[in-house]
This record gives sequence, C-alpha cells and structure tokens, in this order.
Amino acid sequence: MNSKLTRYQQRTICSQLGNSKLKLLYKASIHGFTGAAFHQRCDTRCPTVSVGYNASGYVFGGYTKQPFCQSGQYVNDDQAFLFTFSGEKLNKYPVTTPVYAVKMIANSGPYFGEALVLVNGNQAVVHSNPGNYYTFNAADVHGNDLKLTECEVYEVEESTEIEKPWRTIVWESEKRKELMESIRLYKPMVSSVSQIRVLLIGAVGAGKSSFFNSINSVFRGHVTSQAIAGSSSTSLTTQFRTYSLKAGREGKPLPVMLCDTMGLEESTGAGLDIDDISSILKGHLSDRYQFNPSAPLQSEASSFRKSPVLKDKIHCVAYVMDACKISIMPTKLQEKLDAIRRKINLMGIPQLVLLTKVDEACPLVMEDVRNVYKSGYIKEMMQEASAQLGVPLSCIVPVKNYCEELELDPNTDILLLSAIIQMLRFADNYFDEISDFEVKE
Repeated sequence: MNSKLTRYQQRTICSQLGNSKLKLLYKASIHGFTGAAFHQRCDTRCPTVSVGYNASGYVFGGYTKQPFCQSGQYVNDDQAFLFTFSGEKLNKYPVTTPVYAVKMIANSGPYFGEALVLVNGNQAVVHSNPGNYYTFNAADVHGNDLKLTECEVYEVEESTEIEKPWRTIVWESEKRKELMESIRLYKPMVSSVSQIRVLLIGAVGAGKSSFFNSINSVFRGHVTSQAIAGSSSTSLTTQFRTYSLKAGREGKPLPVMLCDTMGLEESTGAGLDIDDISSILKGHLSDRYQFNPSAPLQSEASSFRKSPVLKDKIHCVAYVMDACKISIMPTKLQEKLDAIRRKINLMGIPQLVLLTKVDEACPLVMEDVRNVYKSGYIKEMMQEASAQLGVPLSCIVPVKNYCEELELDPNTDILLLSAIIQMLRFADNYFDEISDFEVKE
C-alpha cells in the first residue's frame, strides 16, 4: 500500500506529535469506503491520524489518541484535533469540548465529534458541521467539496529519529573558526594550481547558485547574493561562471573556486548540454561562456580554450540535489544524471553530493539545524541519493543554504564549511591520482 500523504506532510504531522512516524492501516480505495472496512482495519489501534482527500486538492483530517470501536458512544480526548494543509503549512483546530472529541459509529469512518466525519454513512463523502466540538472554517478545511477521492488512516508509532547522531559533528563557535581557518590555509598539493575548481551540477532550482552565495556570506560575515539565485522553472544561470571566494570583502582569494553551470532540465534541448559538461571538465570553457542548450560548444569557437592546463580543469564535482525532490525525480532527469556520472567516472574526477534544503524536507531540522544527523528522514533521503547517483553515503553532505535569512547562523555555517572541507579533501585525492605526466604540465 502506498501512502498518499507526502513524506513532508507526514513529517509535518509527526512534528506535532513528538518523536513519531506514521504506519498506514486503512486506505479506502483498496479496502472500501465503508464503516465495516474501516473498523476491521483500525479498531483497537491508537493513536491515529485520519486523512481525507478531495478532487479540489484539499488534504484534511483529524488526530485522536483513543482507539476506535463501534460502541455508538462519545469518547473523551483532550488531545484530539482536526487539521488541513494549506500548501506545506499545517493548520490545526483543537477540540473545544474534549468529552465529545470522537464518536464510535459502526456505519461510518473516523467520526470527530459532530464536526467532521470521513466515509459518512458508508459513502465516499464527508459530513461537515463546524462549531460542534471543533471550531473551523469549512471553506478553509475542505473547500466545501464533500466528495472523497481517498481516505486513509495511519497509526502513530514511536519515531525512527535517532537520539544519538549517526555522524559526528561539533556544533561550537570554535569549530566554525577552525573550519574557516583550515580553508584559508589550504594549499593544493600541486604547485601549478593555486585554487581548486569545483563544478556544481544539479537540476533547476536545486540551489547551486544559492550554495555559492551562502559560502560567500560566511566569509563576508553577512548574507550576500552575488550569484543570481531564486525560484524559476527554467535555469536562472545561463552562463558558465567561475566564482572565486574571498576571505572577507578586501581579503585574499580563498584556495577554492566554485564553477556554476546552467541547471539540468528534463527535456532534450533544454538546460545544460551533456557535451558542454565534457568541455567544462577538461578546462575548455572560460568564465562567462554563454550556454546554448540546443548546441554544445564547438572547438572552433572563440570562447573555446584550446590548450587547457591543470589549473583550468575541474578537480572535484559536486551534485546539488534538493532533499524535498529526491523521491520524485523525473526519469528523464535521472537518465541525464546517469550519463553525466558515467562521463565523469571515466575521467577519474572525484564526486560528492550536496543535499540542499534539508530544513524544508524535515520539520525536525527546520526547528534546529543541529538535528540534521539525528533525523531518520534525512538519513533516508541521503541513502536514496546514494542509490540514485551510485555514490557512497560518505560522499553525501547535507547543507542548508541562506535563502530568506538576513543574519548568519553559526550552525548553518558549520554545515556549509564542512561541505567545502570535503571538497578540498576530494581535490587532494584527485591530485594524488593524476598521472606524473599531468603533474608536470
């Protein structure tokens, strides 16, 4: 049985219930829109979350800690509440008269007071009567569309959240200073290279440009936005850009350069061309090269660097992936990433994954970014990214970019700086592996 609730919606509901996860018990489209089917699957189970869906796109329902039965009686529950999703936000409507919180009716599904009934009278319909033990606006909760397309009931179980972090990280201001100093003092292992070049690859909107802006912000000491970043269905980056980081506004360039590209898109002839990636990796593209999604760069073009040396080449590749979209990645995009990864593998360039928007993906992390390695959900997303890209879990680094904040947060900085440290280590591996011939270039 597949859950209709998205993982984010499940996490959002669970964030209201303490450390918990949801287990699907009843799905009306499979078991039937009847009271008997509901009670057969859900009686004696508790606590539960019941969810209704309609054709107008509303997702709404209720929570009770009491087990369902068929007594015909009201049951007292001072923790019961109704809810609806408004986009990704959960709106809650607590019970106003707890002694009438839930009614146990044989010929209906979940029955919250007299206010909201799912699968009412053995029908795929909702009974709605605001003000009867719960106060809400019917238009807000279900849009006055009382026909159900689906009804689900979940049992609330103890959480998979890990009390002990599964990856060690020190959340202290001294650690932040130490990471910044390590980056400032880093020197590539090859004398001909003063800055390692890291290529950022990812889908449109994954957060490539935002990652550069965030790292830049950490070293500038305030939130900045030098690279164009935002939300758009097509790539906001249309040129190949090489961004040199500086240690403060007037500071020296740091030993790392982030190379930003056009976002990957599903359709052919849109977004970054795979052949252009080869040119970037080999160092043929100069800064501000204007991408043409319908045709890769030709070697005769004036912007084509014909004889690149080691310092022009890419020394590490970072795939930037949105944690909220990993489980719904389109097949065409997956195929493009597979083709890119095969190409990079052949060239022996080390690869890591930046998992962005971890705060949006998990309410536990939204609450406190230090929970990132305590979140079972984030670990699942990292495992999924590992499987999709064929990279070990140790090569996946979760980060939170600065998007709406005006001030820096030390814990967010520590995650971002840790990602740069990994890039430096991976670049060292690359310099270790390249042939003597290339070193002497």
